[in-house]
Amino acid sequence: MKKTRKLLVGLGVIAIAGLALVAADHIDAPSSAGTSADIADFFAFEPSEGSDNTVFVVDVQSNVLPDLAYGTFDEDVLTEINVDLDGDLVEDVVIQAIPRNGRMYFFGPAAPSQTGLNGTVLVDAPLGDVEISGTTAIVETTPEGVSLFAGPRQDPFFFDFFQFNAVINPDVNSAPRGFSTPEEAEDTFDGANTMSIVVEIPNSLLGSPTATNALGLTVYKTWVTTNRKQ
Repeated sequence: MKKTRKLLVGLGVIAIAGLALVAADHIDAPSSAGTSADIADFFAFEPSEGSDNTVFVVDVQSNVLPDLAYGTFDEDVLTEINVDLDGDLVEDVVIQAIPRNGRMYFFGPAAPSQTGLNGTVLVDAPLGDVEISGTTAIVETTPEGVSLFAGPRQDPFFFDFFQFNAVINPDVNSAPRGFSTPEEAEDTFDGANTMSIVVEIPNSLLGSPTATNALGLTVYKTWVTTNRKQ
């Protein structure tokens, strides 16, 4: 259960969505379907003008319909945002999130107890906590300037699923001309929710990356994993 994105410092916002089959996700594996172990999307927004903060957004469990329920976070699932500072594709610091009794608790950024897909909660590096939102969004900001959110948000992925199926499986008598224009397209998953975990954090707390890309720009490499308690 892993999704990877690169954050390029100085190039603009990275906001890449996954393939959409159910809301904004194809569902990672049967064992994670319908739970907050299922990663839908991962976004990393570089600092805007006048800010030195990076924003990480993890969307999980993408098939939450607001008219049925607002969804929940599984208390046996640890969500971990991994950040590589030296370009070796191994996490140097992690930010962790785990829910307990209606609140989301955050830990890090700190060096992980072990790298790779396994890990433990960094209880010695508390970052802060926030009440898990319902119909009203709740944001907590720590004394260090870290803003935290956890709760349902409308799925950001725009996808005309029926036109997509018509393109890949055209009727021989009425083959579609292609994808619709933005004005004609239908947002099939409009109204669907996802469970979001959001961290806005000063880059000074993340550390300074040493890696550069082909253009010579400094690069954070970041990805997200979910781990279920064993």
